[in-house]
Amino acid sequence: MLYTRCPYYCLHLPNPLVYHRFSPQGLPLSQSPSLKFSNSIFHQKMDAKLNAIAISSDTDESSRSSGFDFLTKQAYLPPSWASHLNPLPSHIVSLAQRPTPIHKWNLPNLPSGTEVWLKRDDLTGMQLSGNKVRKLEFLMADAVAQGADCIITIGGIQSNHCRATAVAAKYLNLDCYLILRISKLLADQDPGLTGNLLVERLAGAHIDLISKEEYSHIGAVTLVDILKERLIKEGRRPYAIPVGGSNSLGTWGYIQAVREIEQQIQRGPSNIKFDDIVVACGSGGSIAGLSLGSSLSSLKARVHAFSVCDSPDYFYDFVQGLLDGLEAGVNSRDIVHVQNAKGLGYAMNTSEELNCVKEISKATGVILDPVYSGKAAYGMLKDMSENPKKWEGRNILFIHTGGLLGLYDKVDQLAPLVGKWRRMDVDESVPRQDGTGKMF
Repeated sequence: MLYTRCPYYCLHLPNPLVYHRFSPQGLPLSQSPSLKFSNSIFHQKMDAKLNAIAISSDTDESSRSSGFDFLTKQAYLPPSWASHLNPLPSHIVSLAQRPTPIHKWNLPNLPSGTEVWLKRDDLTGMQLSGNKVRKLEFLMADAVAQGADCIITIGGIQSNHCRATAVAAKYLNLDCYLILRISKLLADQDPGLTGNLLVERLAGAHIDLISKEEYSHIGAVTLVDILKERLIKEGRRPYAIPVGGSNSLGTWGYIQAVREIEQQIQRGPSNIKFDDIVVACGSGGSIAGLSLGSSLSSLKARVHAFSVCDSPDYFYDFVQGLLDGLEAGVNSRDIVHVQNAKGLGYAMNTSEELNCVKEISKATGVILDPVYSGKAAYGMLKDMSENPKKWEGRNILFIHTGGLLGLYDKVDQLAPLVGKWRRMDVDESVPRQDGTGKMF
């Protein structure tokens, strides 16, 4: 049995001992033809000790990391409470700035005794910001392991996932092909440079536009397969990522996030315990990882997902498929509660929803995106107003999933809601002289 010290362990905690299990042939024991994990009790105890080392560490993140682990592929050791899941990812590519902060969120008009805390996954990095990058850390590691030379993914015209994928692919010297859903009237026109599109096009992504009608009739999986076949015929080695990065492998992004939250609680304010986790739901992978991780770990918080598209029943079924893909052995309806918050439809906003985003920004300084977290916050506050007893005295952790660039697609709708500008009036008596004010 060989033990090695690994430079990376879950949350970039300081110098923890990470062990890799190898056979005499040099293979991980899980892949060895001749050896199995015979001493399971020993390994369980070692996992517990390693988790204790990580949780008990109080060394500041910045003092541990040299900064050179960004964009590196590293061996991944899952949390001990998730080690029974199958398959287990073997590697991860470090793309996100983690751990992301948790802080008190002083929202106005909360029910009596209710506290809301904010997990800032909008701060995972400017170009890669949001929840999608956590999934991409596992998906990109798999793409590299399979020898891919390009990435294909699909989403809406202002997809945060597509933008993050385009940047991550280029970071790893891979080409990126995006299939973007758009209005039928605009499918034959240049899509422009607003919001996420600007970043995608600056990063050199190849963009194929598809009308919403064609998307609806053909389906995302088939569209990706069509492009994949074309690229293979051209001699390329494409790796396909589904909508939102939401498959069973991508689910590990938020299983890992739960371990991060666990450890932050251990190092945070005394006696803090979250009763509920609130998050937006658009493709299902994040809520699958959060709800499974919360139920398996010490967190044990009830996950409330506010769906911004489709129906709650759709997401219960979709999440169940992801859980079954990990052989989790749990029912999605037992570990997550999905509420409808799509309003007018995906990426469409009412004036009330946008006003909520504006009022929260004005009251707390936290800016939410209009497509995901903005709708989730609106849905949560609306439910609190209508059912205050349900939330009274609860400690709630709200996951900010990022997507700030999506606001730029809403400027026309937001314009009437914001103001407070004027030309500065300077009295004629104030002395004036050319060159007095330096122009920077």
